[in-house]
Amino acid sequence: MNVWLVGARGMLGQAVAERLARARVPVMATDVEVDIGDPAAVDGQLAAGRVTHIINCAAYTAVDAAESDEAGARRVNLDGPRHLAAAAARTGASLLHVSTDYVFDGRAREPYDEESPCAPLGVYARTKHRGEVEVLETLPDPEASRRVYVVRTSWLFGEGGGNFVATMLRLMSERESLRVVADQWGRPTYSQDLAEAMLRLLELDPDHSGPRADSGVYHFANRGATTWHAFACAVLELGRQRGLRLVTEVVAPISTSEYPVPAPRPGYSVLATEKIEAALDYAPRPWQEALRDYLERITP
Repeated sequence: MNVWLVGARGMLGQAVAERLARARVPVMATDVEVDIGDPAAVDGQLAAGRVTHIINCAAYTAVDAAESDEAGARRVNLDGPRHLAAAAARTGASLLHVSTDYVFDGRAREPYDEESPCAPLGVYARTKHRGEVEVLETLPDPEASRRVYVVRTSWLFGEGGGNFVATMLRLMSERESLRVVADQWGRPTYSQDLAEAMLRLLELDPDHSGPRADSGVYHFANRGATTWHAFACAVLELGRQRGLRLVTEVVAPISTSEYPVPAPRPGYSVLATEKIEAALDYAPRPWQEALRDYLERITP
């Protein structure tokens, strides 16, 4: 068994690497030094060792910057998954590719399941959706030993990278008042919890056994829908409980229209997770509980 972890220095990649190390799984960890947008680079990395599993945590996640850098977003979010998927199919390796709630347009008012039609808005969203398509075109026969997964997630936070919670904590240590969007809905996801679910899908976690999940698309997020504003308020409350010096007194709710940004955001991107719960016999914990754990890990 040998895992190639792509995007290993990103926030999610670090969480996956930590769990693979805990499981004593051999790993080839790479980041920007291997350009997955170049098929020769992908083939060269595979030639360095017998890879049985590829986990792709690499992504161009600068949502607003992507609007003026479509070529950069395409190379990482579309070309990279295409080359990884083709290489996995050629070598017989299993592949898990991480995607996003942004593949939906946010016009729904009930959680999106894996069969909901995609309607991505903006360059980032479109390139991520096209990357999914490339991966899913290599789905193996159900009886094949290898597996191919696309795992969509949302509102990711965790150690080792920029994220909403880290930004809020920084701002709350500096400003007495904040304005946060209150009309966008989603499910926050802790990188450690997502990493655990990913290893379970790939049967790489020796501490957990269960039914083998079929190839295909799965959604994972921590339990409970919320808004960015309510999420920020929880960060403030739980941060103070941890003894953090936060000076913010007011977190004012605002509308999306009051906070203009280059790239459109889905107004409602709550993901349904019943499919992965049934496949793994495993239910995500509430996001508030995951947030407490994150704060405990990053504070003395």
